[in-house]
Amino acid sequence: MKNKKGKSLLGLALLIAAIGLFGYFGYSTMSAIKLGLDLAGGVSITYQAKEANPSAEDMSDTIYKLRLRVENYSSEAEVYQEGVNRINVDIPGVSDANAILQDLGQPGSLVFMDSEGNQILEGRQVTSAKGGIIDQNGVKEYVVQLAFDEEGTKAFADATTNGVGKPIYIIYDGRIISYPMVREPITGGQCRIDGMADLKEAEELASNIRIGSLSLELEELRSNVVGAKLGQEAISTSLKAGAIGFAIVVVFMIAVYLIPGVAASLALCLYVGLILVLLKAFEITLTLPGVAGIVLSIGMAVDANVIIFTRIKEEIGVGKTVKSAIKTGFAKALSAIIDGNVTTLIAAAVLFWRGSGTVKGFASTLALGIVLSMVTALFITKFALNCLYGAGFEDVKFYGVRKDIAARPFLKSRKAFFGVSLLLIVAGFAAMGVNRASTGAILNYGMEFRGGTSTNVTFNEDLSLERISSEVVPVVEQITGEAGTQTQKVAGTNEVIIKTRTLNMEEREALDTALADKFGVDPELITADSISGAISAEMKRDAIVAVTIATICMLIYIWFRFSNITFAASAVLALVHDVLVVLTFYAALKWSISSTFIACMLTIVGYSINATIVIFDRIRENMKLKKYNQTIEDVVNLSITQTFTRSINTSLTTFIMVFVLFVMGVSSIREFALPMMVGIVCGTYSSVFLTGAMWYVFSQKKEKKNTDGV
Repeated sequence: MKNKKGKSLLGLALLIAAIGLFGYFGYSTMSAIKLGLDLAGGVSITYQAKEANPSAEDMSDTIYKLRLRVENYSSEAEVYQEGVNRINVDIPGVSDANAILQDLGQPGSLVFMDSEGNQILEGRQVTSAKGGIIDQNGVKEYVVQLAFDEEGTKAFADATTNGVGKPIYIIYDGRIISYPMVREPITGGQCRIDGMADLKEAEELASNIRIGSLSLELEELRSNVVGAKLGQEAISTSLKAGAIGFAIVVVFMIAVYLIPGVAASLALCLYVGLILVLLKAFEITLTLPGVAGIVLSIGMAVDANVIIFTRIKEEIGVGKTVKSAIKTGFAKALSAIIDGNVTTLIAAAVLFWRGSGTVKGFASTLALGIVLSMVTALFITKFALNCLYGAGFEDVKFYGVRKDIAARPFLKSRKAFFGVSLLLIVAGFAAMGVNRASTGAILNYGMEFRGGTSTNVTFNEDLSLERISSEVVPVVEQITGEAGTQTQKVAGTNEVIIKTRTLNMEEREALDTALADKFGVDPELITADSISGAISAEMKRDAIVAVTIATICMLIYIWFRFSNITFAASAVLALVHDVLVVLTFYAALKWSISSTFIACMLTIVGYSINATIVIFDRIRENMKLKKYNQTIEDVVNLSITQTFTRSINTSLTTFIMVFVLFVMGVSSIREFALPMMVGIVCGTYSSVFLTGAMWYVFSQKKEKKNTDGV
């Protein structure tokens, strides 16, 4: 007995030591974690098209291709138009503009010429250029793989068919950078350039071809190191809010679940240390949407523990010993935890694969958080709980008892619940219609979507971030009449970049006057230009395609796991419901649609599907245990009742984390936290009052159809 207790105490000591170790390394690496432009700033490069009045189509195509290039540095890089013929490239997490320019290359003209000096094709007809290594009969060769568009494929096919045995010259900015020999006609739209000395040479050639394949020839106008969009205050307040929220969650878990709550808190502490270490190890760029992914994964980690502890209480309630209840509780909770996490992980994988920008950043932190939260909940919590039990906490009073409770008649009011949801969704569409009639847009799109005005102001002194936030921003927002102003300092200067909604000439003059009166700024040192939205049509399309594919993949997984299409259909409908209801609030209250909107909606999707899976897991289990005198309605009511406490507690802990962010955060953080809170409440409502009811309705219709068919 003493030996057992000694081993348990040693196990707890080792766990606490691991928490301390990873906590120390996590805290030490916080300063080394790559942060996005919104949290830490980076390098801002402005290019200007050599053509004075480029077409909108060429500008759009060049922006899109440049965005694909710079995403090699960070998925959070932004590329947007400034004025008529300028393009801004903002790359987070770096501080050496010259190194980026040297690596990215100077965008210039690229043409392919034959040996007689005739142009074969232009760089814009090259769709892909990649340097790499191939194995040629056991010998490594360094090559560049090229692919052409339809027009380029035909031109290249004609040139190589007539030029076998002759070189093709690749000319970049008037300089020959390669002259590969044509060995045979190349008609498939792809070719390979070999003969490179090493991988570096291959990648340099590929880089020159890629940057030269832009629709427009560009020249560097300026490059700066800029500060964070949200400012240092946003980071510090978010960290404080996160710490306070986490502390409240720990206290809540211990108060409600006693010894199991202690075990969960230890596992969550280890989770925080591990995720900080892994963010640095995987070099993930952390932005505000990335923080959303972590908040969601913490919520799912808490959820997994709540599911387990509820099961343990139930097992004790039917007369099992604490030790047996712990073992059985983990076993019975396993399917719900795995299905919920894997479903969300599938979504994260698809979003990372098909998404871009903030979507990809959100997906990477969410995927990392999900895997880590599942491991800590299933293994670390179990280890800690067994150690606490072995250390002497064996009495049932430390774990709680949950005996059979009467099923509540949730389905009895299903028509009322459906009616409330339908009313909210219809109200949302009505609000969008009113918005379109009054403003021309169905939602209040922020500058990331609709563009705005970028004002460069040179102050008489080097203003601190705190002064910019507390003194400059209020002056600007008094002119614009809305929140969401973004400010960035240009390192080593007194210059500040202020981004707002689009200002007309009268508003620009009013802003110039206000800055001159308040800060003594020379109006001659204030310049302003219109900027396009950082979230382009292509990024919106990528996000929609990614979410659509993710939804289909989740539907297929749920269908496979539950062997019933009605489960999958109900889950997806609940997901759509939650998104539409949150959109209602965005439309009715005119909340700004900014870059955080995408992360917010994706978080709600992940939260919704996870909550739904838990209830469906209970329905699946109870259907197998269904007694002869029980109806399907009885089973659904019982399943919702059994998971009701879990639904409330999980939602409450996640809500607490976001609520503290809302209370303590700066305006941009609150702009993100408020719809998140609405989404959490909505997800809880749909999982408790709608998903089971929808599954019941679909099941009844399916059964009636089968009966009628017979």
